Amino acid sequence: MFLKLFWRCFNISKQVIQINEEIRDKEVRVIGSDGAQLGIMSSSKALAMAEQAGVDLVKIAPQAQPPVCKIMDYGKYRFEQSKREKEARKNQKVVDIKEVRLSLNIDTHDFNTKLNQSQKFIKNGDKVKVSIRFRGREMGHPELGLEVMKRFADACQEFAIVEKPAKLEGRNMLMFMAPKPNR
Repeated sequence: MFLKLFWRCFNISKQVIQINEEIRDKEVRVIGSDGAQLGIMSSSKALAMAEQAGVDLVKIAPQAQPPVCKIMDYGKYRFEQSKREKEARKNQKVVDIKEVRLSLNIDTHDFNTKLNQSQKFIKNGDKVKVSIRFRGREMGHPELGLEVMKRFADACQEFAIVEKPAKLEGRNMLMFMAPKPNR
């Protein structure tokens, strides 16, 4: 009996679920395996009904007054729950942030190369962080960096939107771009 209790102590989706003898409440509302309300009864009587059916008594709503327990096959429930979580993780899209570094005195060909690179990143669904690093005396002319950023944002206008406009943070000027939302 001890091994069965030890084996059956599981967490489903970071939530501790009490089953069978772990349920210590005086009275519980019981739902049958077919979904029918069986009424409010003592937890020992509900556990006896579950054992008679050959399945488990699972507390599904511990915060309710009285707590709600369901008679079901716990192993099957756990399997279906993990299957649902795996499906949700599979459908989840992870957005990466790619960085494109510009310089204050960037030439047109280099500018176009960086533009094509960022277009490729955005087409893949990633966000792009555009940065300019000011070195030495360049710190005295942040307006030139702002001009380069504005030119870059205008060039990217057809395939991306500016999520965060250009802002000077220390020696770096940063701007974030994201793919245009689908319509």
